[in-house]
Amino acid sequence: MSVAEDYILELKGITKIFPGVKALNNVQFQLKRGEVHALMGENGAGKSTFIKVITGVHAAEEGKMYLNGKEVHFKGPKDAQAAGIAAVYQHPTSYPELSVTENIFMGHEMRKYGMIQWNLMNQEAKKLLDRLDADFSPTEEMGTLSVAQQQMVEIAKALSTKAKIIILDEPTAALTQTESEKLYRIVDQLKEEGVSIIFISHRFEDMYRLASRVTVFRDSQYIGTYDVDGITNADLIKAMVGREITDMYPKPKVEIGKEIFRIEGMSRAGYFKDVSLNVHAGEIVGLTGLVGAGRTEVMESVCGITRANSGKVYLDDKLCHIRQPIDAMKEGIILLPEDRQREGLILSWGLGDNVTLPIQSDLAHTGFNDTAAEKKVAKKFLEEVDTKAVSIYDKASSLSGGNQQKVVVAKALAQKNMKIVIMDEPTKGVDVGAKAEIYAIMGDLAKQGYGIIMISSEMPETIGMCDRIYVMCKGRITGCLDRGEATQESILQLAMEKGSKEKEVAQG
Repeated sequence: MSVAEDYILELKGITKIFPGVKALNNVQFQLKRGEVHALMGENGAGKSTFIKVITGVHAAEEGKMYLNGKEVHFKGPKDAQAAGIAAVYQHPTSYPELSVTENIFMGHEMRKYGMIQWNLMNQEAKKLLDRLDADFSPTEEMGTLSVAQQQMVEIAKALSTKAKIIILDEPTAALTQTESEKLYRIVDQLKEEGVSIIFISHRFEDMYRLASRVTVFRDSQYIGTYDVDGITNADLIKAMVGREITDMYPKPKVEIGKEIFRIEGMSRAGYFKDVSLNVHAGEIVGLTGLVGAGRTEVMESVCGITRANSGKVYLDDKLCHIRQPIDAMKEGIILLPEDRQREGLILSWGLGDNVTLPIQSDLAHTGFNDTAAEKKVAKKFLEEVDTKAVSIYDKASSLSGGNQQKVVVAKALAQKNMKIVIMDEPTKGVDVGAKAEIYAIMGDLAKQGYGIIMISSEMPETIGMCDRIYVMCKGRITGCLDRGEATQESILQLAMEKGSKEKEVAQG
């Protein structure tokens, strides 16, 4: 067998040009049989365009693609599917009103004499779901499933087409640690069955857990392919961002000031109970625990999004009466939500309009918007967080995840009386270069004397950035760790049920 035939898929010199933009510039890629090959790079590096070339969505202007050693030319996605290539995207492209079976076999239904064979399709769908150890029925409505379950359906759909190459695009971005572990087991199983997988991710733990090789794209160009066991984190980051990031967690030395925020005995039936914590000026406080522990729910009640049954909120030692989000904003408590696209931004609006939305009344004169003032304010704060965009009129939907997060931060900074910044999963779905930039912004805010609460599921960033870390389990605070004593092991112990039970006994 020749070297070329060792690869089930090979691309050489692929160039893709859109009007005014070279989205891919002479890139290459090789995928071995039964291999999990990671593809990494910052947002905008060309990964998504590359997937669409492989799956027949886009035709490349230059370059060649080989399947099993033979050159292929796909005229559309149907050709790629027929050749055994399938893609599972970060946001499942499903039909929520239809059943799991209908979603799996959409476009290639089983028919006999022109009639759809529903019983046979349900049976085959169940076999596929059993193969993936799914815990739901093929007759369930797609819209009732979790994100992790919907991804499982997408994988089952790929398998139903007899795919031998599956592309997984950021599959763990919206998953809990437990759900990610289940996905890892599925990928391992597919690999054992001889399926070749291209795994696109921003998370190093995904790469180390699954892949044997990693290919890096940067600025639409191929940078290199490396053995996962043979490349250091520092070298991989440098390949991805084009520069050394000497300190992944740039936590500045800040003199911690007086207490400026405190919650006491906050409870909401069915969500959390007797939660108390405090924050000092210039302090970054972590709030962590397993997903479902009640972290976000506590802060939503603090900000008036939901109503707690009991508890008190103090700002500068003054009792606050917060009944709705506008009350929290007036007090200077700003929440940057986890889902920035749905809750933090209006994607169809320009960046400037997003930034000035909460302060429209402050900028209006005699009942009319002062567009010049709005532009000045928006430009100032977008530049302050180094947002990468052509102009303030660019739509928010056009930006990468990291730059969208910067716009959300700029919107918070525009509110003059801000004192407490609550950042819920601030680096979720963000590439490594943008993560470092967001951490730097957090450090700058701390230096300016703001109090910061960071809700995070990623223990390395929590340990790397926080002065103190509160850990939650099943709606309760199970412990608070100082920066010097926090380790992944000590956090996990408090986050698990064992830690919760110990705390409840101690509270008597």
